[in-house]
Amino acid sequence: MKSRDLFVTPAPRWYSIPSGRPFLDDLARGLCEALGDDLPHALILTPTRRGARQMAHAFTDQCRAKALLLPQVRALGDLEEGEPPFDLEHLGLDLPPALSSTRRRFELAKLIKAHYESDVPLNARTALELADSLAKFFDSLALEEVEASDRLDRLVHDPDLLHDDMGAMAEHWQVSARFLAIAVDLWPKRLAELDLMDPSQRLVTLIHRLGKQWEKTPPTHPVIIAGTTGTTPATARLMGLASRFEQGAVVLPGLDLSLAEDVWAQVGDSHPQGAMKALLDRHRVSREVVNTWPVSIEADRARHARRRVLNEALRPAEATKDWRTQIAALKAGSEAAIKDGLSGLTHIEGRNDEEVAAVIALLMREALETPGKTAALVTPDITLSRRVTARLSRWGVRPDSSAGDALIHSLVGRFLHSLLDLILEPFDAVKLLALLKHPLSRFADDRHVNILEIIGLRGAKPRNAEEVLSRLTQKEAFEAADLWQDYMDTCLIWQRQKTDLSDYVRTLTVWAESVAARDGQALWSGAAGATASALLADLIAEGRDFLVEDDQVFVDILRRALRTATVRTGGHTHPRLTILGAIEARMFSADRLILAGLEEGVWPQAAEIDPFLSRPMRKVLGLPSPERRTGLSAHDFVQGASQPEVWMVTRQRREGEPQVQSRWLWRLQTLTTGAGEHLPTKAQWLDWARRMDGPLSVVPDALKPASRPQPAPPVEARPLQLPVTQIETLERDPYAVYGRYVLGLKPLDRPNEPFEALRRGTAIHAVAEKFAADDMPMGEAGVRVFCDMLEAQLRAENLSEAQLALQRPLFPLLAREYVAFEAERRADHPRLLIEQSGKLTIDLPRGTFTVTAKADRVEIHERGVDVIDFKTGQPPSPKAVIAGFYPQLTLTAAILKYGSFNGFEDFHRAKGLHELVYVRLGQDVVKPRVVYDKKNPLSADEMADRALSRLKTRLMQYENPKQGYLSWRAPQYRMERGGDYDQLARLYEWHVLGDREAEAATEEGE
Repeated sequence: MKSRDLFVTPAPRWYSIPSGRPFLDDLARGLCEALGDDLPHALILTPTRRGARQMAHAFTDQCRAKALLLPQVRALGDLEEGEPPFDLEHLGLDLPPALSSTRRRFELAKLIKAHYESDVPLNARTALELADSLAKFFDSLALEEVEASDRLDRLVHDPDLLHDDMGAMAEHWQVSARFLAIAVDLWPKRLAELDLMDPSQRLVTLIHRLGKQWEKTPPTHPVIIAGTTGTTPATARLMGLASRFEQGAVVLPGLDLSLAEDVWAQVGDSHPQGAMKALLDRHRVSREVVNTWPVSIEADRARHARRRVLNEALRPAEATKDWRTQIAALKAGSEAAIKDGLSGLTHIEGRNDEEVAAVIALLMREALETPGKTAALVTPDITLSRRVTARLSRWGVRPDSSAGDALIHSLVGRFLHSLLDLILEPFDAVKLLALLKHPLSRFADDRHVNILEIIGLRGAKPRNAEEVLSRLTQKEAFEAADLWQDYMDTCLIWQRQKTDLSDYVRTLTVWAESVAARDGQALWSGAAGATASALLADLIAEGRDFLVEDDQVFVDILRRALRTATVRTGGHTHPRLTILGAIEARMFSADRLILAGLEEGVWPQAAEIDPFLSRPMRKVLGLPSPERRTGLSAHDFVQGASQPEVWMVTRQRREGEPQVQSRWLWRLQTLTTGAGEHLPTKAQWLDWARRMDGPLSVVPDALKPASRPQPAPPVEARPLQLPVTQIETLERDPYAVYGRYVLGLKPLDRPNEPFEALRRGTAIHAVAEKFAADDMPMGEAGVRVFCDMLEAQLRAENLSEAQLALQRPLFPLLAREYVAFEAERRADHPRLLIEQSGKLTIDLPRGTFTVTAKADRVEIHERGVDVIDFKTGQPPSPKAVIAGFYPQLTLTAAILKYGSFNGFEDFHRAKGLHELVYVRLGQDVVKPRVVYDKKNPLSADEMADRALSRLKTRLMQYENPKQGYLSWRAPQYRMERGGDYDQLARLYEWHVLGDREAEAATEEGE
């Protein structure tokens, strides 16, 4: 058949463009050749608006050499009247306007709250979620043209129907059926009150009226319906009419004309051909009547072989028992039939999301190296498409994405989200800083916001605004206090009385504008600002009289709205790179097509959970089964996989969860393996993607990681006084001493610092000190006193009632253990020195060095002096103490022996040292640990002398100008206690990324 013979064949005229052919290009070329100068008079109907736009581009590509008047191209799903060139205004003159989607959502939510039976009262958030499902139910009724009133009434009242078709219907489904019966009755009445019409019902009505107009007065111009599978009755009837016009035709996407008749008879809803089989059966059209689109007959052999392989792989499950015969039949025509079918088809399996995104981005970027070559990613996984977009940004390339960007990912979206966070947690320091330092905030450029952060918002989470103000005024940061008061004044806006959703959104908008820059106008500029403005205005207009129970419910509602609202920026995208969803790609073609997300639950997607209708209920009502959606997804997959160059990308784990390959890919692999072939793969792309993110094998000097630091400041800049706790740091991580005492850098507390453990340890230390110093009673009386003292101290440490409730059950356990410990230690009535300080001076070439200590407890017995240090954590091992890595206790003993200590006299010193003891104060245990090593037995005096000698040697080393402060001299303790100065030392670079072959840095004299 020649192209110009398009309308010569008798009606009905049904055509198909085979899978793998560029659908829109073939369609445009065929119509240009068939219609010639009559092309501008033609009407072409496509399934979607995007398809209509692409159709116009296809016509432009066909006639680049001359001027062209385009035909009328419209989307079947967008038949609003009054929109030229396809004006249907006269068809809807007597119809009410369509209800907006937002208005419909709130109206349905009100209906649900008023009539849905539930043991738990429905709040506004739940009602809106159910409204979305109810809207889909009404859409299904309208599009499938189902009259549900009688059937729902039978579901509720007919026991035989329930028994035969529903089984033992759960009470929930009975409640749902009763509610739906009410909703189906009340919804038309509410629409009549509003003088509006349900949008789906209006669309179906317009299509019906268009069909009746065509029946009464058939068009004299060409009418082509292309690319749709006719799943809804109204569209199917329109297609039947168009196929019978004098100049009418229907063009189907990828109808399989080669499938055996016995297999065709077994095709069901879940099969890729299921929707088109139902369409043809509806019009009593056999496949013999359907012709291949004239210009598509030129399909090459390899593409035909690909279709044969895909169609065989996805044949109905009942027909797969014949696979061996079909493989033999394929090879009978050509021994290389399977191999030819797999040519151009490649499968790559990555380990996780990031690896797969890197491979896809690399494939798309590489396609640009060929002039004019196009590449497209087709996936229903929006998260994956965003990862790919982010990966492409490394080359300064942005693809055209049909999904757009979620509003919540934009600057204005994050600003509004930060406000929502602060509604629930108004004094969360991290969330406060996220708002105050946001680029759209008027406080962001104020230099005092950094002072507010450091003084007012770092450390423990503030309990209220007054605590932040107190912190600032105590440090005389008055300008920062004024800034804080300015912000708190804006928060008063949220305290206004609010009832319905409109009040809530209006109040949030006023608050947002009071915090935003340029008197609030910074929020509404650009595409994201326009989207946010439209969203909030819509909610204000439609949220009147929609009651919101509390702040939490409002926050949940608006967060969802921010996630679902889409920002479409248009332009600034690469013309040869595209990212599409599976439906948008139905009529799309590209030189390189990448199909991703081929995992079960992603593509095909899992069936949605309908809160109102079970599967048997849908069947009774005459609504389509979930399998039809799976069949349409399978058809989209076949359309894409039939392209000349196709890359199918899967991942082993998605968001950390193991994945199962899509059933279609699994069946394709099974078929090809049975035929003695393997699905082609190119693992080198994975290797290239990994190497892009991995270290270089040969690193230029400019890119080499930092070496292990060992700064050697002038000797006169080095400290001449350190506490014993910093001597410990000097032994393990000298660089930290350099950062603190030479550079004068002190670590900042984190915002919302979790001080519970620290405060608990401080409280226990204080109670233990006071209990011993005040000579409290022993026994049960002592236990009660200890518990009372501990609760009072924890309250003084500002622990909340919730935190105290968690700690209180542990008080008696700890108290009994501690009182028993005290009773044992007091048996011979020692003299106690509690929290006393001491110091010891050491002569150095440049002056006197002073080492200081503050002992938790010193006990003076007749047998000698014991030094005790309490630890709420795990105390160090005796071996590590004797080795010199934990010299706090041993140096404290040396100061007692050779230095001065408050309350420690010479006659006490004459008794000599007896024991050095760490005491662990756990949640339910008090356990002493004496520093003693059986393999290396040393007395307390000997350990003190050794620690002092080691300290002198260490200090003399740092008198050498060449001796630097090495980062992590004892790295075995790094994981035990991370350093505050590790980032400054660029620890990750030299410890993880550094040159393993380089010699380790060493200290002078070691």
